[in-house]
Amino acid sequence: MGMEMHLEFCGRIFTMWKVLFLTMLTLALVKSQDTEETITYTQCTDGYEWDPIRQQCKDIDECDIVPDACKGGMKCVNHYGGYLCLPKTAQIIVNNEQPQQETPAAEAASGASTGGVSASSMAASGVVPGGGFVASAAAVVGPEVQTGRNNFVIRRNPADPQRIPSNPSHRIQCPAGYEQSEHNLCQDIDECVTGTHNCRADQVCINLRGSFTCQCLPGYQKRGEQCVDIDECAVPPYCQQRCVNTPGSFYCQCSPGFQLAANNYTCVDINECDASNQCAQQCYNILGSFICQCNQGYELSSDRLNCEDIDECRTSNYLCQYQCVNEPGTFSCMCPQGYQEVNRICQDINECETTNECREDEMCWNYHGGFRCYPRNPCQDPYILTTENRCICPVSNAICRELPYSIAYRYMSIRSDRAVPSDIFQIQATSVFTNTINTFRIKSGNENGEFYLRQTSAVSAMLVLVKPLSGPREYIVDLEMLMVSSIGTFRTSSLLRLTIIVGPFSF
Repeated sequence: MGMEMHLEFCGRIFTMWKVLFLTMLTLALVKSQDTEETITYTQCTDGYEWDPIRQQCKDIDECDIVPDACKGGMKCVNHYGGYLCLPKTAQIIVNNEQPQQETPAAEAASGASTGGVSASSMAASGVVPGGGFVASAAAVVGPEVQTGRNNFVIRRNPADPQRIPSNPSHRIQCPAGYEQSEHNLCQDIDECVTGTHNCRADQVCINLRGSFTCQCLPGYQKRGEQCVDIDECAVPPYCQQRCVNTPGSFYCQCSPGFQLAANNYTCVDINECDASNQCAQQCYNILGSFICQCNQGYELSSDRLNCEDIDECRTSNYLCQYQCVNEPGTFSCMCPQGYQEVNRICQDINECETTNECREDEMCWNYHGGFRCYPRNPCQDPYILTTENRCICPVSNAICRELPYSIAYRYMSIRSDRAVPSDIFQIQATSVFTNTINTFRIKSGNENGEFYLRQTSAVSAMLVLVKPLSGPREYIVDLEMLMVSSIGTFRTSSLLRLTIIVGPFSF
């Protein structure tokens, strides 16, 4: 690093020597011209460039245009036709044939930038106590000789061209954009501070060496003399989703369901289920939005947020056997009195086993949907009870000769609206005698023709339901079996009194 800095420093010294040589050559040429004659150079040496506006050569500030001009933490100090790389603690000392003294770095830099002294020789660099580098220059400047950073305008003074006049009031001629300082140096005029610029209200004044420039505000671009807004949204991709142009700037927006990230450029999904859950029951987040779902037994309403109960009983007539009762989110089945619900089916309750309310001299008979209490001894005079539910009329009693010999009491239950024709009850002779003929008939209880008795054998017959019956209703049908001897020796009959209870429902 030390060798690189040394070589770079030597290169700058060489460039400065070239400039000093040209300066001295210029002085020699000036002496050959008439007094007050101005010499202008249109071709510039290394380290200078031609200024077409001022028609002069101006110094190139390598410290501004050369990236990383100095390495290793060195500071860059611009000089005529070149630049120096010095430690940050170094100071520039200018020797104007006066006792040598240290000059503050800022003042030295100002002198260098304005070109207030023209160096005719430069001393070798050395190290001063304190570790800083010192660049000393023996400058010989005449009172009518002015050197500028960007140009040379040299006038001859036959009196003593190499001495600065002792009269501090003597004025020197500075180029446009510069003015004489209190040290008889040409220093830049800051037109932006003095207000001598002509920038518009919508422009920003930027001071330059010897001049100024007008720039548009950020977000605007110059079009002719006008500053027009830059539409950042027309040159994507400034924003990930939506770009909104504003005067001099822009901002990004996100689509619904997204929010702007911390970088104000990208959009991230909003989890609506966590941030602001609007769903009445279940919420599911999706990219850029969300969806609501309902629990079983509910359905989404038209706003797609709330849940409405599903009336299952309205959707189907077959959910329950008897009655469907809608409930929030579900339904239940009900059965009429005398029934119990089992898996939506109504099953008859056998009250004779659960809540028997019959007296001791009564027997309980269960039927579909209820029960009845019948006498344990159904026999009426002149009949007497022989076995359960069977009564006989004794032959010894004269009255019995014209009556059926026996009456058997039977009970049965059928459902309402039973399909027809339907076999419902079978009657059969309990005693079989030889040389007898048995015939069967409905003796009573069939006034409307609901039943039909079909003989199935010589000793049996089947009661057939031929018309549908609706309950609740009770039918008492007397079925008679007439037994006649084939040789005509006797004739007798037996009666079966069948109580048919039709339930109130079809189940």
